[in-house]
Amino acid sequence: MSAVISISTDKSYGVSRVCRVWGLSRASVYRDLQPSPPEPPVRRRPGPQGPMPDAELVEAIKQVIIDSPFYGEGHRKVWARLRYKGIRTSKARGLRLMRERGGPSFSTILQPC
Repeated sequence: MSAVISISTDKSYGVSRVCRVWGLSRASVYRDLQPSPPEPPVRRRPGPQGPMPDAELVEAIKQVIIDSPFYGEGHRKVWARLRYKGIRTSKARGLRLMRERGGPSFSTILQPC
């Protein structure tokens, strides 16, 4: 604990004696000697990642909604139009991305996040 050697015993002072003199608890000394815990990892959504990142898929969804002759599209119709364009994804992923951005309505999906 201490680099100072005792004159009477020719040994370094122990943790108990140093903590008693300094007025510290031994638990706090041992706690400070341990390395700090690592930062928790950034949470990602579970499961395999799709072939297209979420940002690109949102842009594709926006384009499908812009190209549609209707005011708003539901997630099923958007999913079907994406598949017709050759973009394969799950209905649940499309629904999640549309919900995160305000729903299937044309006016809310096209607003910046």
